[in-house]
Amino acid sequence: MAAVRNALSAVLLALLCVAPVAQALGDAPGKTGMREVAAAELPVEARRTLELIRKGGPFPYDRDGATFGNFEKRLPVKGRGYYQEYTVRTPGASNRGARRIVAGKGGELYYTDDHYQSFRRIRDP
Repeated sequence: MAAVRNALSAVLLALLCVAPVAQALGDAPGKTGMREVAAAELPVEARRTLELIRKGGPFPYDRDGATFGNFEKRLPVKGRGYYQEYTVRTPGASNRGARRIVAGKGGELYYTDDHYQSFRRIRDP
């Protein structure tokens, strides 16, 4: 029993030590429970896409601004039409690639680099 208690204590200690580092690196859950990333830490192509979103375009891809359905519910569940998606150029890709920024009508922004499998909320200073 003591061995189990010691093992659990070691795991808890490891988590307590790693969490602040992960938060600093933008990989830990933020206040929303979702991983976050600072806008300044995004790839340069994503920062360019953010600029276009803020300016209202013009956007280089026909699908930019299209409704993102959130069918997998990886983002907070909202009504249809709440989210719009924007392509983040992927150097060397012959198509749109896997990187996107998804914008919510409330001003929240999310980044995915794995074609909607995971998201990080974009933190602006």
